Amino acid sequence: MQPVLNATVFIVDDDASVRDALAWLLRSRHLPSEVFASGEDFDRFLVEGFVPRDPCCLLLDVRMPGMSGLALFESIVARGLADSLPVIFLTGHGDVPTAVDAVKRGAFDFCEKPFSDNALVDRIEQAIAQSARTLDARRQSRQLQSRLADLTERERDVMRLVVEGLPNKLIADQLDISVRTVEVHRARVFDKMEVKSAVELANLMRSL
Repeated sequence: MQPVLNATVFIVDDDASVRDALAWLLRSRHLPSEVFASGEDFDRFLVEGFVPRDPCCLLLDVRMPGMSGLALFESIVARGLADSLPVIFLTGHGDVPTAVDAVKRGAFDFCEKPFSDNALVDRIEQAIAQSARTLDARRQSRQLQSRLADLTERERDVMRLVVEGLPNKLIADQLDISVRTVEVHRARVFDKMEVKSAVELANLMRSL
C-alpha cells in the first residue's frame, strides 16, 4: 500500500521505550508520528481544538496510569472523531477481551503485544486509508452543501422534480411556469451542481 501524503500517526503510551520504538518503526516506514506520554496529554490536545484535517490514526495503549486508553477512546467517540481518527489499541494478553469490546464500539483494531512490526504497520496504513476516505467524503459533502446553498428557491423546486424523473412539460405544469423557464432553471441547476445529466444529479443527491 502506498503511503498517504501528509498522514500522521499519534502514539499514546506511558512507557517511553515503547513510544521511542514505535516512533522509530514508523520513521523507518516513512510515516510521521507524534507521541504523548499519557491519556490526559492527548485528551488535552483534543480539548485545545484538534480536528483531523489530514489522514491520521492513533496507537493507544489500553492500560495507563490516570486516564486509561479506554477512557480516552470514549472521549474520542464522544467528539465524533472515531472515523477520521481511527484507533488501534496496543494491548497485553490480559486486555484482549477489553480491546475486542472496544472494536465492537468503533475502534479500528487492536494489536496484542508483542506484535509483528509488519502486521502493525499494515494495520496502521489501512487505518490511515480509512481516515483519508472519511475526510474526503466529508469534504465532498461540504462542497455539495455549498452548491445547494447557492440555488434559488425556484431552482430547488425544479431540481426536486428533475430528480424525481419528471420531464420538463410536467415540471412546468406542476410549478405553473413555462417549459422555457423550466429549461433555463434546469440548466442553471446543472451548472451550479456541476453535473451534466438528471441521472448524475439524482446520484449526487442520493449521496447526501
